[in-house]
Amino acid sequence: MISAKELASFNDDQESNLNEKELIKLGGVAALESKLKTNYKKGLSGDAKDIAERVKLYGKNEFPEPESQTWIQMFLGSFADATLIVLIVAAVVSLVVGVMEDPAKGWIEGAAILFAVLLVAAVTATNDFNKESQFRKLNAVKDDIKVGVLRNGAATTLDVKKLVVGDILILNAGDRVPTDGLLVEGSDVTCNESALTGESDDKKKTFRPSSDGESDPFMLSGSSLATGYALVLVTAVGEQSRWGRTKAKLAAESSDTPLQEKLDTLAGQIGNLGMVAAAATFVAMIAIWFYYPEQRNPELNIYEYVLKAFIMAVTIVVVAVPEGLPLAVTLSLAYSTQKMMQDNNLIRVLAACETMGNATNICSDKTGTLTQNRMTVVEAWVCGKSFVTAPRADQLPSEVVEFIAEGASVNSTVNVVMGKNGELPTVNGNKTEGALVMMVGTQLGQDYVSLRTRFNATRGDRLFTFSSARKRMSVVLVNGQHGGAKSGICYTKGAAEIIVESCDHYIDAKGAEKPITNAIREQILTAIKGMAKNALRAIALSHRRYTKLSGDEVREELEEGLTLDAIFGIKDPLRPDVKRAVEQCQEAGIFVRMVTGDNIDTAKAIATECGILTEGGIAMEGPVFRKLTPAQLDAVLPNLQVLARSSPDDKHTLVTRLNGMALPETQEDWETLHPDAIWDRDRSLLLPGYKEEWAMARADGVGEVVGVTGDGTNDGPALKAADVGLSMGLTGTDVAKEASDIVILDDNFSSIVKSVMWGRSVFDNIRKFLQFQLTVNVVALTLTFVCAVTGSEPPLNAVMMLWVNLIMDTMGALALGTEPPSAKLLQRRPYKRNASLISNKMYRNITLQFIFQMGILCYLLMFGAPHFGVVENSTEHLTIIFNTFVFCQVFNELNARSIGDEMNIFKGLHQSPLFIGIILFTVVAQYGIVEFGGDFVRTVHLDQEQWIKCVLLGALSLPVGGVMRLIPVSDSTKDFAEMSELITANRAKAMNGKRSTEKRKQDASSDDGFSFSFLVWFLLVTAIPVVVAHRFNEHWKLIPDM
Repeated sequence: MISAKELASFNDDQESNLNEKELIKLGGVAALESKLKTNYKKGLSGDAKDIAERVKLYGKNEFPEPESQTWIQMFLGSFADATLIVLIVAAVVSLVVGVMEDPAKGWIEGAAILFAVLLVAAVTATNDFNKESQFRKLNAVKDDIKVGVLRNGAATTLDVKKLVVGDILILNAGDRVPTDGLLVEGSDVTCNESALTGESDDKKKTFRPSSDGESDPFMLSGSSLATGYALVLVTAVGEQSRWGRTKAKLAAESSDTPLQEKLDTLAGQIGNLGMVAAAATFVAMIAIWFYYPEQRNPELNIYEYVLKAFIMAVTIVVVAVPEGLPLAVTLSLAYSTQKMMQDNNLIRVLAACETMGNATNICSDKTGTLTQNRMTVVEAWVCGKSFVTAPRADQLPSEVVEFIAEGASVNSTVNVVMGKNGELPTVNGNKTEGALVMMVGTQLGQDYVSLRTRFNATRGDRLFTFSSARKRMSVVLVNGQHGGAKSGICYTKGAAEIIVESCDHYIDAKGAEKPITNAIREQILTAIKGMAKNALRAIALSHRRYTKLSGDEVREELEEGLTLDAIFGIKDPLRPDVKRAVEQCQEAGIFVRMVTGDNIDTAKAIATECGILTEGGIAMEGPVFRKLTPAQLDAVLPNLQVLARSSPDDKHTLVTRLNGMALPETQEDWETLHPDAIWDRDRSLLLPGYKEEWAMARADGVGEVVGVTGDGTNDGPALKAADVGLSMGLTGTDVAKEASDIVILDDNFSSIVKSVMWGRSVFDNIRKFLQFQLTVNVVALTLTFVCAVTGSEPPLNAVMMLWVNLIMDTMGALALGTEPPSAKLLQRRPYKRNASLISNKMYRNITLQFIFQMGILCYLLMFGAPHFGVVENSTEHLTIIFNTFVFCQVFNELNARSIGDEMNIFKGLHQSPLFIGIILFTVVAQYGIVEFGGDFVRTVHLDQEQWIKCVLLGALSLPVGGVMRLIPVSDSTKDFAEMSELITANRAKAMNGKRSTEKRKQDASSDDGFSFSFLVWFLLVTAIPVVVAHRFNEHWKLIPDM
């Protein structure tokens, strides 16, 4: 075989002319077929030995990963944090001073702080390392795509990583070119190479010299097929390809999501508050030394006391800075993306996960998303009469059979692999085309594969692939072999109502071409309308014979004056779960709209069947939609549920008008979009409008949060304009997938609903953690400051504070950031873009838990020593306070699972093994620290009674949590997205509907009402106060003597 060096000779960047000369030296495209031991018609054999030899010679189609930081590098990098550096310096000073004054035990406090700092750094490095690993895994899954390829004479699909030099790729419009290669066959091929060259214009590709003598057969990896159909010989893979050489210089980096940025800001504000508290504590401690000498510790001199005050202040800063907030988002997103993958949602952009949770509109395609994309021909209109089933060959004139069979076979790019052992056929490509070519075999008794060989691009045959804008596709055969056509024939198929407009003849029952009269046209339109009302897709097949073809005809000329061959009604059954999924969206306050290229009757039938089109809703056609002014469209939008006969531009306009994301912002931008219009005259008349006008038309100037589905190349702009672009994993083109934020792997609308649920779960999990952390923060800072001001020994020393920091940051983020979602999340309205992270109910919960914990801790600090049988301010006394404080956080972590009024905080706990594990780990670790911390942590052994009392006081958080949720507080209505009257009515109907109610009861039966978890919670919140009262009755006198 030819060497890798010879192949590389015609693959230099930006050297087209030189590459062509080098290719000619090797004998051109034709010579490579033998030199690479391949077959342009059959591809490689797929023999394992041959594949292994090619991998050895030319390499794998895999790209090297940019080097990332190791765990050690991240660990060392974590010490760059300013507060940790200050704490280390202070600890070293404490260590030196302590050793000098007490060589036996003076080193302990400094060493303990240094150990705690090392532990914090290790945890930080581990979290960063895991975050980077998750990001790389996400990128790896994003690059896991399949491509059509010829192997052993059969069309199949392969993972791009399994491609080798010599393979023959099968590419259609919208596919990404996964390797470097040469075009060996194709039609109407143009490529978008902007990712490699920066040139935005599509570049025409030819495998033989054109009329001007130029040819460009070079297909570049990283580009995408803009139009046409191509067979491509793979000539370079992996690192040797153009994209491989480019990618090796790039390092993919993760970027913060909007929620992470919002939390970073909040973390900064909390950190600043902590610095103020730290400074106040330091000043207070120093002031007490000078103004209240009687409270001085005789064992400390002024320098040691200042050092102690300084270490305490820095520790407060470390505790106050909530590193766990951004970490919680990262962990929650990482966890959610993994779980969403199991629900057929591949997250390409992390921000989409959280954004989808607050989507207010979903603009969905019909085919494959709401329907099963399992197309079957069930009706037909042929030769002037209707058939209630697909007609057989013996029911039609032979001429018509020939036209239908050849037209359906050559005018398509689909490949059908017949199933074995009774399995259904596999359709690789457009499912509508698949239905037609399967009908050619089952009903007409002909083989589409052999018929397709009549297409020969080398002699000048041309294929104009399907375009969602034109809603048709055509093929030109320059040497027709039937029906008397000697010089050529053009076959055109597409949306029936569109094709019929271009037809002036049809074939009658005798096989003769006859003019389409008004009566026949009315009959045809009636047949199309009947199919549409039965929710069938009506596809028309037509042809036109030519006595002379120059090869330079434009497709618009070829597609006029057609003869109608047949109209087929193709059924695509509704997905069985789509009605419930649409209902769930309506319960969630999401406006579902269908945007489809089908005619209005088909669209309305499907939309009504699946519950999208409801009473009071509007169904509109694209041509009418385009003529609206911005103000007219705004008036229609609250009720627009179906947009039929729509183009990709219509979808983009709809999305843009809903969210305002891609609107022209200046007069210059508007004039670029409308070059033939006049700004002063037309700016309020032409869609999509402009930003200032759009904002003024909305009360708060905030748009909808829009999720949009798309599968075609032309859907790219709409997917980009949407807040969340959702591409189809099965039918979507590579261009659509690249433009999207989430890939729906099974093309199912129900999977989109799951993405909404997971997005809401991320937002709620962050709020849970925020509620938990702010409570710990405020209590710890206030307690330390109060002790400093009153001159008391701070009950929490530096090591204890760092342990608390670990509980509330890392472990709290892990526990609360990875809670699984519940179906109940879909029963609330979406939040606005600018909704506050802290709700009114969260403020209530934080405030009451703060009051409770401060009350308990102040009681222990001032009166607790005799009640526990210990000496006031002794190490044993401070250990009890520390232990109780930690158990307050343990039980409040359970409380934090509910950020609203839900009483049963144990609901769904069995589905959160990580949460349970972290609670258990915290309890075990706390026991070890108290019992075995000794001089290192400054704790001492507690007896059984003391342990029970500490745990019981902390457990009072549970009944307090129950009481606080009885206090009536409403969340601000300003935080929720506004809903139109139509969606409000639909939401009420969905939530009150019998089926919905039954489903919600089924979803909640294991957790709501008097379930086991509720009974456990109820028993605990009623029993704990009673047990506490008995344990402390000797001191509190709560229970009168009998």
